[in-house]
Amino acid sequence: MTQSTPYFCAANIQYCLPTKKLNIIMATKSAILGSSLAKKYWMALTGLFLSVFLVVHLAGNLVLLMGEAGRDNFNAYAEFMTTFPVIKITSYLLYASILFHAIDGFLLTIQNRKARPVKYHYEKPSANSGWASRNMAFLGTIVLLFIVGHMATFWWRMKFGELPMANGYKDLYTVVETYFTTASTAWLHVLIYVVAMIAIGFHLWHGFQSAFQSLGVNHPKYTPVIKKVGQIFAVAIPALFAIIPVYMFLFF
Repeated sequence: MTQSTPYFCAANIQYCLPTKKLNIIMATKSAILGSSLAKKYWMALTGLFLSVFLVVHLAGNLVLLMGEAGRDNFNAYAEFMTTFPVIKITSYLLYASILFHAIDGFLLTIQNRKARPVKYHYEKPSANSGWASRNMAFLGTIVLLFIVGHMATFWWRMKFGELPMANGYKDLYTVVETYFTTASTAWLHVLIYVVAMIAIGFHLWHGFQSAFQSLGVNHPKYTPVIKKVGQIFAVAIPALFAIIPVYMFLFF
């Protein structure tokens, strides 16, 4: 006497699936959604999106180097970034990307460590990877803490704080100028900002190329170009950001 195979039949469906086969399908789906490969895809996509935002944000911040002559332009830029509907919608995507990128990074780090709980007795990490690639979680933590403090200091005050008006705009320029020039701890603010930019630079040094590699863009002809562009990006963008508070502190 043979044992009958249990079946699962969904309503309004013309056929049934064996329960064992259904379990395999569900398990496979769960494995794909929770796999390290899926996490790397999302990490790459959110990382590249945040890289684009860095360029946009830098373009607006460079106006600060103009001093008083750039006050109205900077304040107009700050208001546009917090009120224009399309930018507001994009900003919510940005906040979600920051959180997802950070959480996904920590989960990947934990998953990788669990995959190899015991280190090899003999290994030379520096021979197989750069310092930045081995410390992405550490660098990411520094960047995340900086973003939280940065948004609390500037974005929150612009969005919800009571700021004086200057020519019809909330005067965020004065807040930034005071923070980096005349505040009693201005030197510390500048130092923290520069250290954060160094961390972002190292993070980008590995992350930019790694993002394309995770998305399958790996070609003998194009990969070296992507790597070089990524290295230039990792140095130029954080350096230009860091110049702003240093210049303000020294010359304003």
